[in-house]
Amino acid sequence: MINKAKANLWSKIGARATFGMVALELGKEVDDLVILTADTSTSAGLERFKKTYPEKIIDCGIAEQNMMGIAAGLASEGNNVITTTFAPFQTMRCCEQIKVNLGYMNQNVTMVGLASGVVQGILGYTHSCIEDLSIMRSIPGITVLSPADCTETAKAINAALEYNGPVYIRLTGGSSNPAVYKDDYDYKIGKAIKLKKGNEVSLIATGTMVHVCLDVANKLEEQGISTEVIDMHTIKPIDDKMIKLVCDYAKLVVTVEEHSVIGGLGSAVSEVKTAISNAPPHLILGLPDQYGKSNDYTKLLDKAGLSIPGIVNSILEKYSV
Repeated sequence: MINKAKANLWSKIGARATFGMVALELGKEVDDLVILTADTSTSAGLERFKKTYPEKIIDCGIAEQNMMGIAAGLASEGNNVITTTFAPFQTMRCCEQIKVNLGYMNQNVTMVGLASGVVQGILGYTHSCIEDLSIMRSIPGITVLSPADCTETAKAINAALEYNGPVYIRLTGGSSNPAVYKDDYDYKIGKAIKLKKGNEVSLIATGTMVHVCLDVANKLEEQGISTEVIDMHTIKPIDDKMIKLVCDYAKLVVTVEEHSVIGGLGSAVSEVKTAISNAPPHLILGLPDQYGKSNDYTKLLDKAGLSIPGIVNSILEKYSV
């Protein structure tokens, strides 16, 4: 059960450490659980899990493609498998193994991509990951989740372990990750959550941008623009019913993501909108389609226009047309 104290703690320690705490609970509850890491047990907050359940964790070393093959084999024998490493290495480096060994074979493996987006931007582009939603949702059979905060990270992990087939969970943000959800709530894969009502501008966000969009909505309301906020925590299967409903009344749909503007949430929403007659205009906000430079996390988001003022200004420019 999630309560306010637990949500506040998770918010302070960030998504990676939250994953470690959730894994520790799952180690006690799930007999057939096996976690595979690629020399990332410390980075994933799994040190206590490693000491408590040494028989349930395998460090595959910096050999991510091998890790995915091992995961598929363990899953085929009935184990509930979680793999975890940094998002660019979990997805792009292992794309072929995920496609064939997990997607094609429909193995029950939960892939946890650590530090996605540009939170590790200070380490350079090699450790940033702005393409993973695009890549993973293009592979048949892969379910793609993008939690809004640490509480939803816990919800997503638990839901993924009960889900049939391979699941990718994209973790964004660092420590002191702002909380969107501070109490327990209903979470269902494929069903978006409306956090704030409005009928003029519809902000559809995922990952770290959900909390940002709640602040953006307040700024727009101050200017007399009725604004709703939707947490689209599942990128695939996308909640097409919610998107179609939004298109019935919104004057502007805005998707916001800490991901490339190509292939992610914005593209997924657009694919649904193309079949809707007289759909409202759509503004896609995200990271530019270019190689980024090393910089502080906040500065990278600011430069991409993903700060609160940046998003507000982009919307006002579009909405005033």
